[in-house]
Amino acid sequence: MKPSRPESETRLQGIGVSPGIAIGPAERVGKTLEEPEHLTIERVDVEPERERLNEAIIATREQILALQQEIASDDGENHSAIFDAHLLILEDSSILNEVIRLVETERRSAEWAYYTVSKRYIDSLRKIADPYLRERAVDIEDVAKRLLRNLRRDGDADDDGLRPAQPGTSILLAHDLTPSDTVGLDRTRVKGFATELGSPTSHTAIMARSLNIPAVVALHDLPEEFPAGDQVLVDGYHGLVILNPSAATLAEYDALIEREKTVLTDLEPLRHEETRTADGRKMVLSANIEFIEELDAIVSNGAEGVGLYRTEFFYLSRRELRDEENQTENYRRVAEATAPHGVIVRTLDIGGDKLCPELFEDPEPNPFLGWRGIRLSLDQPDEFRLQLRAVLRASAHGKIRLMFPFLSSLEELRGAKTQLELAKEELRATGTAFDEDIEVGAMIEIPSAVLIADHLAREVDFFSIGSNDLIQYTTAVDRVNDRVAHLYQPAHPAVIAMIRETVDAAHRNGIWCGICGEVASDLLLTPIWIGLGVDELSVGAAQLLRMRRAISRLDSSRCRSLTDRLRTCGTSAEVVAECEVLAGDAYPELLL
Repeated sequence: MKPSRPESETRLQGIGVSPGIAIGPAERVGKTLEEPEHLTIERVDVEPERERLNEAIIATREQILALQQEIASDDGENHSAIFDAHLLILEDSSILNEVIRLVETERRSAEWAYYTVSKRYIDSLRKIADPYLRERAVDIEDVAKRLLRNLRRDGDADDDGLRPAQPGTSILLAHDLTPSDTVGLDRTRVKGFATELGSPTSHTAIMARSLNIPAVVALHDLPEEFPAGDQVLVDGYHGLVILNPSAATLAEYDALIEREKTVLTDLEPLRHEETRTADGRKMVLSANIEFIEELDAIVSNGAEGVGLYRTEFFYLSRRELRDEENQTENYRRVAEATAPHGVIVRTLDIGGDKLCPELFEDPEPNPFLGWRGIRLSLDQPDEFRLQLRAVLRASAHGKIRLMFPFLSSLEELRGAKTQLELAKEELRATGTAFDEDIEVGAMIEIPSAVLIADHLAREVDFFSIGSNDLIQYTTAVDRVNDRVAHLYQPAHPAVIAMIRETVDAAHRNGIWCGICGEVASDLLLTPIWIGLGVDELSVGAAQLLRMRRAISRLDSSRCRSLTDRLRTCGTSAEVVAECEVLAGDAYPELLL
């Protein structure tokens, strides 16, 4: 049962996806995908119903294109690229063929048929453990809501009741917000938002960060009834939402807001500086991105390149899957935007994605231990080489490195490099230009890869530690399972030992090693990575300047002494306690 309206201060823990603090009156908004009436049609009405569906698709496409053009003019082309995914979903043949089948064979109305198929996709995706795939359900829901409104012809398909009714600025509370919802927010009236669903990888979260709107998602206990106008506080730094905050809490956060303004002003000059420790050691501070629309934010915040470009976006539909030209253009744009630093492109790392029926015919019972990453790519060599050719072609226009994910053996690495050589031969045969000396890296995220790191290092140009999965596999913890999530401990001594061995193996063999997982931006653990000799940290755009300041305050020798002491630690708590002393002394103002 959902909680009722709280009468006193109530604190709800979620996930902060866009930093900042917002305080204001609540406004409950947004709607879930509403189930239409179950109507059947006569045989004679099948063709008119198909035509009605086609008209709704055309209208929906025009609306998405218009919205995309509006956003491009306001915020730049990169930001508007989110809606490319919506156009792909709208035209996805798997969805449309199933809808038409229900209309023709079961005589369902177009509304009922489209709702049924969309809901099945949405429900399937929301059961997937991987947060990236799970969040693609929101994009399907966004398209479905728009198309169903066009089928009903019940008014403006862009109006979903998301304009705050309260005067002044409001905090939006919703079950979920789609990308269209987020783009349509009146920024002069909306200070922040909180939703029951969502994750840091959602399009909505990315847009909130781009628009500088504090946001918290995954609030499972958000009351269904919370009167408009009641006070709400959104803490995007700590993933906290406070309903009816007390006077003491408001005073505490008012002071925090003033402190944060001072910190942000102090960080501003760091946007275009190199990243160096207090004793002058050079480090590379790059950014993780999933979508091209994130480029503006990372470039403006002084990222020294892209340390991880996730490419799963291209596998949202079969049309994108086979579109080598589209992929090439996308990689080229990222490489040019991040020049002279460049980008590390990670090849496909995806599990049982139902939006890719050509790749996934059978459901994956355990996608975390199943057919994903390099395993999938090696089993689909034609599709793999298509992506490799796209990366290679783009490498003629800027600095691009290639990285293979989910490696567990030397054989897999060699198999991937063989496919890369075949892709190069295919391009040479057509006289296509590319970087003949493109650098190749291994993503270290499986314990077996750590234990053979010396062997892997001899055959690649760099390592990048995928800490999210490495922690999960080292501690045998499903990080999305609430019952064991507390055991997912980034500071676990075994995890630190795994990272230490990976960095040492890289340096023994003359290559560099970076970290691209969530721990890279954990300010409390930053002294560890410096002490272990990590060469690059790749973080989110919002963390770039804070990380640069933190690194500039840390002395390498003190950090090495810290990591030496950590060898005697037996628990995460002991590791954290050691880090708190050093980090708290070096940059207390950053530890909110």
